[in-house]
This record gives sequence, structure tokens and C-alpha cells, in this order.
Amino acid sequence: MDALQAAPKHHRLLFENGRVRVLDTRISPGETVPLHTHRWPAVHHIMSWSDFVRRDADGKVLVDTRGKPAPASLPAVLWGEALPPHTLENVGTAELHVVSVEVKDATPA
Repeated sequence: MDALQAAPKHHRLLFENGRVRVLDTRISPGETVPLHTHRWPAVHHIMSWSDFVRRDADGKVLVDTRGKPAPASLPAVLWGEALPPHTLENVGTAELHVVSVEVKDATPA
């Protein structure tokens, strides 16, 4: 269920070696990314923002950004842990564009 295999329309590989993998993720308004995983934690560079809803494999809402403040300025950078199977729906009006640097050899803090 790796993002590159399960959702290749939305994830593009920019770079990979034994320690990191860099993904370019683009989700247009109204699109839903199929069920997929991100098995490594990552630094996410938010290039453009749009509200989204993340759901687990059973369809339960995990994150809904509507009504919450968008990043104060873009690009924004944030840390994210590995993600189990989920979908992501762009419920906003702009493209959601994220460049993620996944850290393959990261050990949890």
C-alpha cells in the first residue's frame, strides 16, 4: 500500500537513497487519493494549501482541516509521523502541494 504504488497519480518520486525518499504530492480540488500508507516519518514542505479530510481504512475521519487556520505563510514546514492506511480528500478550492522528505532510518523519539 506504499504511496508510490497505491496512488501514483498523486505521488511522484523526486529522489531516493538508502536513508531518505523525497515525494512530490499534488492533489487537485475535489480529488481523493486512494488508500495508501507512508511507512516513514517525514519533513513536509507545504508548497500550496487546501483544506483536506484524511480518513482511515474504514472511512473514519482522522483529520478535517476545515474551520482550522491554514499555515500563516507558505511554504511551511512541519514534521509528520509515519501514516497507516488512509485516504486524503482535497475539500478546498486550490491544489494541495506537498514535498515530503521521508526519513527511512529514523528511530522514534
